Amino acid sequence: MAAATDRSVLSSALCYRDPKAALRWLEAAFGFEPTMVILDAEGNLAHSQMELGGGTIMVGNEWSEMHKSPKSINGLNTQTVHVQLTDDIDGHCERARKAGAAILQEPETQFYGDRTYRAVDPEGHIWTFGQTVQALTPEEWDKASGLTTKKRLD
Repeated sequence: MAAATDRSVLSSALCYRDPKAALRWLEAAFGFEPTMVILDAEGNLAHSQMELGGGTIMVGNEWSEMHKSPKSINGLNTQTVHVQLTDDIDGHCERARKAGAAILQEPETQFYGDRTYRAVDPEGHIWTFGQTVQALTPEEWDKASGLTTKKRLD
């Protein structure tokens, strides 16, 4: 039997107190498209998936003591989600702002050639969005930043 995909795939799964509201908000604010919603017998969200630009996220509820929304743990995050966009990052930021995202960092072009911004969703997950606006080599961004880029640690 053939695998569902012939490449490695990484997907982020996020827990929300109100995953149905999160699904609607992520679609309105960030442009994610729902691709799967599974409901239990009572109509509660059991599992869902959304896509944006070929990337997938899973949105679910707080299903154990180890799986919590930042809203349930004083806004703490142990990871952030990064989404690489292909165009109009400034417009994307404005869409998110109008939908109620708290913008932590306004769109700004970084030393490595990407324009990025950071936003917080209603339950406290931190999202970073980036768009390559200038293709630079590691040598070029090292010169601009004073950093050193390598493939791996020595």
